[in-house]
Amino acid sequence: MVAPLVVDLDLDRTPFSTTLRESTRRAHDRAHHSRYMRDLFSGDLDLPEYARLAAQYWFIYEAIEGAADAMRRDPVGGRFVFDELRRLPALAVDLEFLYGEHWRDRIRPVPATEDYAHRIRSVAFDWAGGYVAHHYTRYLGDLAGGQAVRKLLAKAHGVEGPGALFYHFDDIDNVPAFRKRYKALLDDTPWTEAERARIVTETLVAFEFNIAVLDDLTQ
Repeated sequence: MVAPLVVDLDLDRTPFSTTLRESTRRAHDRAHHSRYMRDLFSGDLDLPEYARLAAQYWFIYEAIEGAADAMRRDPVGGRFVFDELRRLPALAVDLEFLYGEHWRDRIRPVPATEDYAHRIRSVAFDWAGGYVAHHYTRYLGDLAGGQAVRKLLAKAHGVEGPGALFYHFDDIDNVPAFRKRYKALLDDTPWTEAERARIVTETLVAFEFNIAVLDDLTQ
């Protein structure tokens, strides 16, 4: 895994949501331009090849949503537990559509996914900042860029319901308003400057794991 690059921002004066966005911009662009994503959006991947990505999400979100359960009563982490974001129920429906009734016996994590899930379990179950770092990386991406994948599945493969429900956030009435609320929560949570720096670093680590998963899927 490539060592994350930390952007030199004044963490104490810059809104924390801005710090996270700017610090991860380069990693986000690398993920977007990874070979797997290029092939996906160019139409070079068929539905079974997309299914491999959906399968990796199962293991990743099993870890993140386990962390959410562990953080529910934490005074800081609990503020970022949103049941309307939970993806495992939708993923279960998608994977049954993509792999069949016995999908649990057919999906396997790639090595980077195993490492990613292990990292989440190592830092996000008992450290609120670690939980937020991994939560932010995945869910805000799903609410934004993930919607392009939702459109692609509909256009290229005719998949709009089961198979693509991972990208449907039907329990959120207004996604832009929810994103604004989430960013305000990031800005208002009273982390110290040192804790913010630590969260930025872990967020970059999370992005690197996402990139590594995409790279493994092209092997």
